[in-house]
Amino acid sequence: MDNKTKNNLLLAGASLGGLYLLRSLRRKKREFSFTDRTVLITGGSRGLGLVLARMFAEQGARIAICSRTQDQLDKACAELREGGAAVLGFNCDVSDRDQVSAMVSEIKQKLGPVEVLINNAGVISAGPLEEMDVPDFEEAMNIHYWAALYTMLEVVPDMKARGEGRIVNIASIGGKVSVPHLVPYSGSKFALVGMSEGFRAELCKYGIYVTTINPGLMRTGSARNAFVKGQHEKEYAVFALMDANPIISLAAEEAARKIIDAARYGKAEETLGLNAKLMSTLHGMFPGAVTDLMCVLNNFLPGPGGIGKERVRGYESETPFTQSPLTALNQQAAAQNNEY
Repeated sequence: MDNKTKNNLLLAGASLGGLYLLRSLRRKKREFSFTDRTVLITGGSRGLGLVLARMFAEQGARIAICSRTQDQLDKACAELREGGAAVLGFNCDVSDRDQVSAMVSEIKQKLGPVEVLINNAGVISAGPLEEMDVPDFEEAMNIHYWAALYTMLEVVPDMKARGEGRIVNIASIGGKVSVPHLVPYSGSKFALVGMSEGFRAELCKYGIYVTTINPGLMRTGSARNAFVKGQHEKEYAVFALMDANPIISLAAEEAARKIIDAARYGKAEETLGLNAKLMSTLHGMFPGAVTDLMCVLNNFLPGPGGIGKERVRGYESETPFTQSPLTALNQQAAAQNNEY
């Protein structure tokens, strides 16, 4: 090896080392403690939202959660208080701006201004496109896009005044790659990803870091509360079996830890799960090929029929197959995370 080659290798090594050191210093500078912070988690009474609430509470945060289901909300608040957390619960429809404004105002009065916002509220309607109606698309946009906008608009002024804040928008790999039989969901999550990235670009200068989370399948137990249409028992079986597979789905606790870590260091984006990362990368490189692959996948999914455009919950679509040991991990997660 000649001297010129050696010098080039040394220069390259020094450059990489310098970049790594700079990245580490920037990461350390952004580190955000959650102790004595006020954290608002939408959709926080069950599933991933409840797991996040538990973990933030363990780190000494003051917790506010909201839900549209009062009994689940009461149970979640009772559990968090038993663990010693300071917690407020709100029966709030986050797609209603007035309700959001009233909730954030009360949180500010009782716990202090929101310093960490987790936009986690969501809805899923699974089924073939033939069975989807305009209200399915409107509902998905209202909850995934407009609700996230309303909460961000409410908390950003106080964050600007303090010169710091964290906002986490729970999107989905479905917001990067459109998935058949989840078209309203995917379309609204694409919109959320775009808005989340734009908010980050404009709020960084105020010390407010917006993080976009794109999870793949997670074992939260939430499949039983999803809506299914068409051949609903078959649709639910596909959903439940994929969610319960530990090879392609992520445990809720592991996902929550990664989300909290991303918020702590103000990361721009975090894609959760090896399969989701692979799918996102492939779509970025070969968008047409991945879209055509989804066409092939769609041929193996249940066709229209069954209950048609009517929709029922996953738990109303259970069969002996979906209550078998094949979905044991899902059943366990549902029991742990207040999904019953």
